[in-house]
Amino acid sequence: MKNNVVILDNGAGSIKAGIASEIIAEQEVVQLVPNAIVRSRGDKTTYFGHEIAKCKDCSSLHYRLPFEKGYVVDWDAQKAVWDGVFSQEVLGVNTTESSLVLTEPYFNLPNIQEIYDQFVFEEYEFSSYHRCTPASLIPHGKLLGMPPPECMLIVDSGFSFTHVIPIINSNIVWSAVKRLDVGGKLLTNHLKELVSFRQWNMMEETYIMNHVKETCCYVSTDFMKDIETIRFGLDSPIVQKYVLPDMSTSKKGRLLEPGSMILDSEQVLFMKNERFSVPEILFRPNDIGKFDLPRIRREILHPQFLGLAQSGLPSTIADSIASLPEDLQPMFWETICLIGGSTKFPGFRERLLSELRSLAPMYCEVGIYESDDPITEAYQSAQKFATRPDFHNHCLTRAEYLECGSHGARRKFRDWKAKFPANEVRVKR
Repeated sequence: MKNNVVILDNGAGSIKAGIASEIIAEQEVVQLVPNAIVRSRGDKTTYFGHEIAKCKDCSSLHYRLPFEKGYVVDWDAQKAVWDGVFSQEVLGVNTTESSLVLTEPYFNLPNIQEIYDQFVFEEYEFSSYHRCTPASLIPHGKLLGMPPPECMLIVDSGFSFTHVIPIINSNIVWSAVKRLDVGGKLLTNHLKELVSFRQWNMMEETYIMNHVKETCCYVSTDFMKDIETIRFGLDSPIVQKYVLPDMSTSKKGRLLEPGSMILDSEQVLFMKNERFSVPEILFRPNDIGKFDLPRIRREILHPQFLGLAQSGLPSTIADSIASLPEDLQPMFWETICLIGGSTKFPGFRERLLSELRSLAPMYCEVGIYESDDPITEAYQSAQKFATRPDFHNHCLTRAEYLECGSHGARRKFRDWKAKFPANEVRVKR
């Protein structure tokens, strides 16, 4: 099919990929591809991106990640993953006859942006492309309905960081964007540290512990109450039993149903206060390890596990809104949208709503909107954007790139380097 629009939501943890057209926009199923190259120590095989699902022994996997601290640093690894995405095994597209919608990190560096442009037009020879951040696509989606509100606040909690992004008239107000240095990667690493100290050594089991985190963890709406409840030991209703995979019959573990017997051949993790103390980092990053490990153990941990000198997510949201024009602030308080995989924890919205109500002015209502699937929300919004009649007006063509190079991209794609003071922003009347 010619003139396809390929969508690549290029996250640090996973790539959300698909093809958009007016015919198949509603039926298209998003492809979730791990953004990593993995080496299995079991079968001594290397798996690229989409091939990781074929790995039969997921114990002690060695990960090579294209992203480091939120930015692409290993372009050889990134190209290998992209090659697989564009191949017949995943999308099966002819890049020379397709357009591309590609997401990039917030506050992406100019030299990295130039490499994006080079790969798109020189390596893959796309006919045109649009590069933007995930949050800038949300106004085009269905999360808030159509037409979208003039003012909204996007909370994007992903693999590397959590960003708070205010948007006015579909434009990001970069001077008010805030970043919290907590994401899914840090939470998984912290959980590995806790479990390895208390039970089994899981420091090399990133794949398994990430599944444990997604299966067992939740955000507590009353942290101190849950801390007291867990003191009852294994009889506490909070405790869950997670059966580790044996790799011969299954590569993913499972939760043991209450009342079920533990077989002699099964290895079990007892998930106690780890269930809620790990996601608590999003709300109190300066308390990492405070309630989890003895003092002598905390002293030998890596500095990232000794607390971050940052405010929690509710305070970060309040700080972002406070830096916006005062007459527009009530509109942001009542239109807060959650995207990103780290917002999927049960209780996340309820806890955030409770704490934001105490921080918001008395005359402001607090409204939080959840997506049915926060991981793919930016991708679904890109689908709607790519089928707009004026979509190609927002794209840089290969001819323009060959004439002007990355200067054409800088003129076409407005980003943080063209930021303007928040107090100069006004809603169109």
